[in-house]
Amino acid sequence: MSLPKLPLGEWIESLEDWLTGNLRPLFDTIKAIIGAMVGSLEFVLTAVPTLLLIVLITALAYWIGRWKIALFAFIGLLLIDNLGFWSQSMQSLALVLTASILSIVIGVPIGIACARNNAVRNTVTPILDFMQTMPAFVYLLPAVSFFSLGVVPGVIASIIFAIPPTIRLTNLGIRQVPEELVEAADAFGSTPGQKLFKLQLPIAMPSIMAGINQTIMLSLSMVVISSMIGAQGVGAYVYRAVTQAKTGIGFEAGIAIVIMAILLDRLTQNVFKKK
Repeated sequence: MSLPKLPLGEWIESLEDWLTGNLRPLFDTIKAIIGAMVGSLEFVLTAVPTLLLIVLITALAYWIGRWKIALFAFIGLLLIDNLGFWSQSMQSLALVLTASILSIVIGVPIGIACARNNAVRNTVTPILDFMQTMPAFVYLLPAVSFFSLGVVPGVIASIIFAIPPTIRLTNLGIRQVPEELVEAADAFGSTPGQKLFKLQLPIAMPSIMAGINQTIMLSLSMVVISSMIGAQGVGAYVYRAVTQAKTGIGFEAGIAIVIMAILLDRLTQNVFKKK
């Protein structure tokens, strides 16, 4: 067959050029807001003395998940500090927390809308499929074009890559609320807001938290990829180790990422299971 090639790439680049030329003030505003969020979190995490912050995180881990998680948090964070990756880990954590917070703020309302309206769900689901199957590296290209190099495009790419689980599992959790409970709430004259906040969201919370947990893990997985476009932190050391074939440094930086991943995973899994 000799069908002409569909100029999809040219269309995408034309759209990118149009967006860059016409929505520059919007992109600058988004960049300023996200940059301020990351900077504020990084300042707080690095301003607190290392040992004090380790003790505070250990206490939080004990309060949420009891002594096993607390012991892991204490030993793991001390190891990160001992390896010399504390400030870099806090930079990466600030990026992950910013991406996760924005993903939750955006994703939960979209998930609620999907649960309430089948038309919204049918429209959003293919978009989520696209976002989850497209290679994460592809998101870096428009992010850099719109927001230049640095931590902001890394956050944007992380949000796009990590937000689908929050939307999907929020939608699923609300839809799995027993129909008889919803009918009982309607029979007692509950408003849609009362039904959502007093019935559906509390029952769906385990499913929503599972989505948030996956969003945080996916955001953390973008740390190394984001370093390719100028985001600082532990990921930059991993990327540098790969390009320079320094296995030892790469392994040490990888251990720091693994410790943060396990700690964040256990804390978010147990936050609603606290006895």
